[in-house]
Amino acid sequence: MRLAHLTWTDIAALSTDTPVLIPTGAVEQHGAHMPLATDTILVTAVAEAVEARLTDRVILTPTVWLGASLHHLPFPGTLSASFDAYHLALNNIIVSLADHGFHRFMVVNGHGGNADSNRIVLRELKHQRPELTLAYQGYYDLWPAELCAEVMEGPDRQIQHACEAETSLMLHVQPDLVKMDRARDDGLRPESGFAGGIWAFNEITEAGSLGYATLATAEKGKRLFEAAVEGVTQWVESCANGVTLKGIVGSGTI
Repeated sequence: MRLAHLTWTDIAALSTDTPVLIPTGAVEQHGAHMPLATDTILVTAVAEAVEARLTDRVILTPTVWLGASLHHLPFPGTLSASFDAYHLALNNIIVSLADHGFHRFMVVNGHGGNADSNRIVLRELKHQRPELTLAYQGYYDLWPAELCAEVMEGPDRQIQHACEAETSLMLHVQPDLVKMDRARDDGLRPESGFAGGIWAFNEITEAGSLGYATLATAEKGKRLFEAAVEGVTQWVESCANGVTLKGIVGSGTI
């Protein structure tokens, strides 16, 4: 069920045990070959495919498209919320529905820059509203760990930014927006092995992409997309069925 397509009376008639799925994306630079809305397009496509599978078992909210993208602002066209604004927006979505009785919330992310913020918002909410069941995952966290190694060809076989994986996903989902003639392999790293640095993207890339975009294909994207949809579907189903916690002191279901 898509929240935006329902009436308030439709919502009032639903079981408040129904999980609420909230996609989070961004509008930010994705190199010279990918559209600014890449993260929003991809996470929305995954979430909508999951909703189509689980129509009566999940409530899908509109995608939060204004992400935490400060590290991409050196590139024209990037839009970013401040951390406080992003936190407040996600918090308010959840609290609005929690005040109407819903208590299972799942945030599926499509932009790495939102990851820390999503965790902080859910951690704070859990402290304030301990009765809520809250979960966060990137769609790319829910496909098999070995998938990128099987599908991708480049030296960095992981999803990064406007890379082989992400470009392949866009070639599958919305190929008309990808300019492969502009794709380039890109990415800079400290020679010293310095780890844990906080960088803006103009410091670690030459044109805004990170990885081996030139190796992207729609076929690779199809495999990644289908695996993401399957993984997120199973994740949502596990919540809809009730989560049982087991341990040495007993068990309980939420």
